[in-house]
Amino acid sequence: MTHRPAARPITRRDALRTMGCGFGYLSLASLVGNSLARADATKDRAPWMHTEKPKAKHVIFLFMNGGLSHVDSFDYKPALEKYNGQPMPGGDLQHERKTGNLMKSPFQFKKFGKSGVEVSEIFPYLGECVDDMCIVKSVYTEIPNHEPALEMMNTGANFAGRPSMGSWVTYGLGTGNRNLPGFVVLCPDVPTTVGPPLWSSAFLSPVFQGTYVSDAVSKTGFDPQKLIANIHNDRFDLAQQRKELDLVKQLDDLNMNSTAGNAHDPQLEATIGAMETAYRMQTEAPDVFDVRKESDATLKLYGEGSTARGCLMAARLVERGVRMVQVYYAKGDPWDHHFDIEMHRKTAHDSDQPFAALIKDLKSRGLFDETIIVAGSEFGRTPVVEIGSGFMGGQTHNGRDHNPHGFTMWLAGGGFKQGFTYGATDDFGWKAIENPVHVHDVHATILYQLGIDHTKLTYHYSGRDFRLTDLAGNVIHELLA
Repeated sequence: MTHRPAARPITRRDALRTMGCGFGYLSLASLVGNSLARADATKDRAPWMHTEKPKAKHVIFLFMNGGLSHVDSFDYKPALEKYNGQPMPGGDLQHERKTGNLMKSPFQFKKFGKSGVEVSEIFPYLGECVDDMCIVKSVYTEIPNHEPALEMMNTGANFAGRPSMGSWVTYGLGTGNRNLPGFVVLCPDVPTTVGPPLWSSAFLSPVFQGTYVSDAVSKTGFDPQKLIANIHNDRFDLAQQRKELDLVKQLDDLNMNSTAGNAHDPQLEATIGAMETAYRMQTEAPDVFDVRKESDATLKLYGEGSTARGCLMAARLVERGVRMVQVYYAKGDPWDHHFDIEMHRKTAHDSDQPFAALIKDLKSRGLFDETIIVAGSEFGRTPVVEIGSGFMGGQTHNGRDHNPHGFTMWLAGGGFKQGFTYGATDDFGWKAIENPVHVHDVHATILYQLGIDHTKLTYHYSGRDFRLTDLAGNVIHELLA
């Protein structure tokens, strides 16, 4: 008599592989980046929390990818006007490309607000908000190339493979809405020359990865149902999908009770969790992204364009409990104006009104005090003119090269001082010389306002404990109200 081997119990992995509709869920799970909200994770005070009552709950990062020129925006340098066209004192500076003499800003500066901060004419709306802003003029990083500088600003390392700040934040805090991802990235197209590694969870669980959503303005009209692909299942309604998810959960529970060795598969648990989030997103995500539900006054406040839509979406997302939202200007390096700094007029025009509107709108929604707005680029730009290279034909023009040695970022809300300026570059805007602030310090300070001790928010991987700030970073308490 032939003995057949005993049938093994069906596992969660088997269920997910064999259930036809499951593949549709997995497709959506992949899209949403497995961003399952760890809402229950913050019930008890985590070991990395330094307070039970943090000043802020959310972060909105406005990213001007490509390199905003600080000396043409928020770091006015009269010496550039005085010595315009003359050699930089101390000899030729080390740049990525060949540069020439000092070049004054082509833009006029004006003092704004009670704080009297001098702001370029290309940011008139933000000029009206300077009394709400904390402007840091002494940020610096190490490498002058886009890719490593972008990685540093987003992940705390100058190479790919580390978790993004948004992933660390959701790892530490979870999210306030289980129906939406905890970390959302907005851009008309996949942003920058780096792309997804900037919002990757890397070695953290996939549940903390950022979810990319396009905020592009379409000529064919706006349909929130189409912003996220596969957000709806055309074959099964919500009731049928709920039954299938319940079956998967039952099989999962049975397997955990019968097969201890397969009880904790983090990747599979993240996938099942993402399926649950994807199911719930079908009703809430289209609504939160539907900016048409805002009043005409609010839409007018933000203005037109993808950056305007991204900023408005960011306000709506944090209002629904999303922990972190990142708004990129556009794909590529759109602020990278080597050829002519006058091109800043266009990118600034697209960003100025929405950025200022976000500050005002968060105030009206009662979210300003609990939301950190941080705005900046991967580096600044040189005070000297760039002399063309490559396709530019070697001709002198009015552009500026990359400058990682000293540049400006600003923050608002979330318990940061208002109408306050910190740090300084030298007389020409080349290097941070007063209260230098490294990117690690920026990250440490943001985490602190969220209630997190950056030295304790760690994850053990590959034989060591990793953290967003690596082995450095200091909280800049002088920035805090």
